[in-house]
Amino acid sequence: MFRAFLHEQDDPEACYSLLARDAVDQVESYDGPVAGRTVLDVGGGGGYFTAEFRRRGANAFLFEPDLAELGQKPPDSAVVADGYLLPVRDGAADVTFSSNVLEHVADPETFLSELARVTRPGGLIYVSFTNWLSPWGGHEWAPWHYFGADRARARYLRRTGRPAKHTLGENLFAVHIGSTLRQVRARDDVTVVSARSRYWPFLAEAVVKAPGIREFATWNLLLILRRCPA
Repeated sequence: MFRAFLHEQDDPEACYSLLARDAVDQVESYDGPVAGRTVLDVGGGGGYFTAEFRRRGANAFLFEPDLAELGQKPPDSAVVADGYLLPVRDGAADVTFSSNVLEHVADPETFLSELARVTRPGGLIYVSFTNWLSPWGGHEWAPWHYFGADRARARYLRRTGRPAKHTLGENLFAVHIGSTLRQVRARDDVTVVSARSRYWPFLAEAVVKAPGIREFATWNLLLILRRCPA
């Protein structure tokens, strides 16, 4: 998985296809086969995750607010919609899926509330995000974000000759593991099934339990949530 990320910029098709297969494997490990189930992919960009869910027989729908992220060939029935206000009835989804989106929203709590709203009681909510203090927290200008976002962006421009895609406080936000776990565990609409590092092949749950260390070592936090009964 790490090797795939090294080629995210030069071979995004291979990188995100592998990531999608791994993510759907994770969903099925917690909730069984997705075939025949309704899955909402919120903020799924070019539709790699939606495509993998559909390949396995799910009724999967993509919701993405940014037309540019949808790319040249978005999945059929993709909907341009904000994750804060999805055009979906309450409890419509068996699985609500959001991969690497939370760090791109200014109000994570409202975003999570919307994911919970559209998920049926007992349904599964998959949320992963790259935390700010991880080596990849600055995205394309990582790991230089440790020296300040403005400095990191300036370095990216000098090195590549083009402006960085992400700007801290506009489309990238400093999300932390400790505060996110406290917020999620305090909610009354979901229960936490698992909190683990998404990509670690070992000690995936143990590293998340170590305050301080987890902010640097987790890299990407995966939350598996279960929608509480209404």
